[in-house]
Amino acid sequence: MSTVFPYRLIATDLDGTLLREDQSVSRRTRDALAAATSAGAAHIVVTGRAVPWTRPILEDLGYEGLAVCGQGAQVYDAGADRLLTSVTLDRQLAGVALAKIEAEVGPLYLAASRDGLDGDVLVGPGYEVKGALPATPFTEASDLWTAPLNKLYIQHPRLTSDELAEAATRVAGGFVTVTMAGEGIVELLPLGLSKATGLSLAARRLGVKAAETIAFGDMPNDIPMFAWSAHGVAMANAHEDLKSVADEVTTSNEQDGIAQTLEHLLP
Repeated sequence: MSTVFPYRLIATDLDGTLLREDQSVSRRTRDALAAATSAGAAHIVVTGRAVPWTRPILEDLGYEGLAVCGQGAQVYDAGADRLLTSVTLDRQLAGVALAKIEAEVGPLYLAASRDGLDGDVLVGPGYEVKGALPATPFTEASDLWTAPLNKLYIQHPRLTSDELAEAATRVAGGFVTVTMAGEGIVELLPLGLSKATGLSLAARRLGVKAAETIAFGDMPNDIPMFAWSAHGVAMANAHEDLKSVADEVTTSNEQDGIAQTLEHLLP
């Protein structure tokens, strides 16, 4: 398939990347994505959010294609409102990982994302949800393990997210994948899972190769997606770890960084 746009797939993270701080997508960015898709590219959302937290954004965009949700755990067909793939966390391994992390750094604040199209996010005492996202409180830790999970979220009363992610990886990295998706958002995932896992599955369904993909992101959880894609573009507001592996740094999510890059690539 020939195209006048240099990439066949545009992969975008949501928070801190496609979305502005008020959770909206600017008209300029919408227009740039529409122009790129008219020129032959496909746009795919690749987010750490599980499907229930992603669906309202997709509906606002009028998005009906595939989306990669839950840090790669879920490939979601937005048009059909159907999960095509879903990877769950081994709860026994997750319990071992939590015990090892708490033995290293002390008690953690916990939350968990349940599997499924309508899976709740359970939030324990002390855990601070970033943004006005729907969540269900729990008080008994045993409640975490009663249904399949995509991932666990951990916070610490004193450590920064970078410090917590480093400590968790060091002591529990053989049991789970640890990733940082933003300040206050450290996640425990199925071992070996990343955004690249889900993106590669979705790209295969679309008949697109890694060499035909440009990716946009802002946090360390986007590093595997950049490694998989031909060209990785970090936002100006991105974490330094992501900027250090990016092929390019654009302007911030508040300054239409995705649009600026796409406009330069459009004929």
